[in-house]
Amino acid sequence: MFEGFVDEMVDVGEVALRVRHGGDGPPVLLIHGHPRTGSTWHRVAPRLVERGFTVVCPDMRGYGRSGKAPILPDHSQQSKRAVAGDMLALMRALGHTGFAVAGHDRGCYVALRLALGHPEAVRRLVVMDGVPISEALARCDARFAHDWYHWFFFAQPGKPERAILADPDAWYGTAGPARMGGANHAEFRAAIHDPETVRAMLEDYRAGLGVDRDHEEADRRAGRLVDCPALFLWSTRDDMEDLYGDPTAIWRSWARDVHGVPIESGHHMAEENPAAVAAALASFAA
Repeated sequence: MFEGFVDEMVDVGEVALRVRHGGDGPPVLLIHGHPRTGSTWHRVAPRLVERGFTVVCPDMRGYGRSGKAPILPDHSQQSKRAVAGDMLALMRALGHTGFAVAGHDRGCYVALRLALGHPEAVRRLVVMDGVPISEALARCDARFAHDWYHWFFFAQPGKPERAILADPDAWYGTAGPARMGGANHAEFRAAIHDPETVRAMLEDYRAGLGVDRDHEEADRRAGRLVDCPALFLWSTRDDMEDLYGDPTAIWRSWARDVHGVPIESGHHMAEENPAAVAAALASFAA
C-alpha cells in the first residue's frame, strides 16, 4: 500500500499521529471513519497523487497506530474538536497552511469541526456518508434506534469493550482481504484486536453523544456555517437516503455552498469504488 508515500509518526502535541503522505500539488487531507484506519484510502490516495495532489492520510487519535490520549470524565479527549486540532497541527507540521479536507463516517464529523473552527485553513470540505451528529439525534426514531443501536450501546461504560474484545472479528465482521486489499485488511484486524484502540474508538462515540453534540448545538445557536465550498458524497447502497430522503438538504443548513454526489457503493466507498471517489474528490478539490 501507499507506494512512494512517506509513512511516519508526527507529534502534534497531546498525541503522535501515524500518517502516510505523498504527492506534489494542492494538499488534500483524508480522514477515515470507524473502525478503519488511514489505510482505508489506499486505493484512493494514489489516484489523487496521479491527478496532481499532495495527499495526507493519518490515523485519527485513538485509532490504528496513533496515540491514545488519557481518558477524561466527559470523554472530550476524543471529541471531534480535539481530533480536528490534531489534524490542523499535522497539516501545519507538514507545511500546509491551507488545504482541502475529506472525512468519511466518523471522520466527516472531524472534517466539519475543522471547517467550522478553522475556516482560514480549510479551502474545500467533503463530507461522506454522514450528517451532523446533532441532526441525526434530532431525527432519531424507532428505525434509527434499531439500525444504529451501536451509537447508544457504545456510550455505555465497560460493557461494549467486553463484548467486542470477546471476538472482534465476529463483532465487526469483515469484507475479507480480497475486497479490502490484503495489507488494509491486516491493518484493520490489528486495530480491532488491540484493546486500547477499541476503547478509544468507543470513546469517539461517547464524546459524540455528549460534548460533540453540545458543540454542534452551540454552532447552531451562534449561526455558524461552513464558509468554504462543500461537497457531500453518499453511498447508494448505504442507508443515507432511507433515513433522510435527501441528505444533502441537511448539509445545506450547515454550509453556504454545498452540493451532493451519489457514489455507487456500499458504506466503505473508498475501498469499494475508489475510482468514483477519487474522481469526485479531484474534480471538487482542483
